[in-house]
Amino acid sequence: MSVSLRIGIVGGGGWLGGAIASAIVDSGLVDPRNLCLSYRSRQPDRFPDSFWTTDSQELADRSDVILLSIRPDDWHPLALDASDKLVISVMAGIRLDALAERHKTGRVVRALPNAAAEVGKSYTPWIGANDITRDDRDVVRAIFETCGSEDEVARESDIDYLTGLSGSGPAFPALLAAAMMRDAVIRGLPAEVARRAVNAVISGAGRLLERRNECPDDIVQTFLDYRGTTAAAIEGMRAAGFDAAVGEGLSAAFKKSVGMGAVS
Repeated sequence: MSVSLRIGIVGGGGWLGGAIASAIVDSGLVDPRNLCLSYRSRQPDRFPDSFWTTDSQELADRSDVILLSIRPDDWHPLALDASDKLVISVMAGIRLDALAERHKTGRVVRALPNAAAEVGKSYTPWIGANDITRDDRDVVRAIFETCGSEDEVARESDIDYLTGLSGSGPAFPALLAAAMMRDAVIRGLPAEVARRAVNAVISGAGRLLERRNECPDDIVQTFLDYRGTTAAAIEGMRAAGFDAAVGEGLSAAFKKSVGMGAVS
């Protein structure tokens, strides 16, 4: 794909927008001079060779591909005419038909990268409207492969569900880590030792899952079969409602995503 492609990121001064910008520049997908980013109040010090603006329409006019990386609440007042260009939204809940109508283009895509884009480990599901072309699909794949891995899904409802599973997903190991660390400190372990131990467990587990590429159930069963301390911990967590709590959390995220789209 040519680095002459001009990409604009509405919200490029934010956390996720900035992470995507870094990924596409570092990979060589886009020349920094062909990258346009918008910010709201204070221009970040990053990407000195790129074009910065507070005017979203100016960004759209300068770009071949427009990526919307803002909060859904900030999207509602956004007036941006894409003039039939490719628009990629990474906002939760905003549906394809709403994007197409608002931005005057049938070439719209919903994608859902997550915070791990910052370290090149995001998983990004996405879906495009009927009007997107083969070249559009190639662009979407190229952008999100710089951030990690991606999949095109078949239904918008899949994106709504994955809002919780993968979009919110990096928060879940952090939630588990925080609970583990609190327990360790309560039991007398120094906080710094607890932090290092827990962080190592979480990062090591991620690498193990990635390297073995097995179904997580198979790995859990392996530990259960040993009938040791790990099996006792798993059984205790499940008895306390661990699986049900995860299901409730994912269901809440799904309902929130659908609700955000309904408001639009």
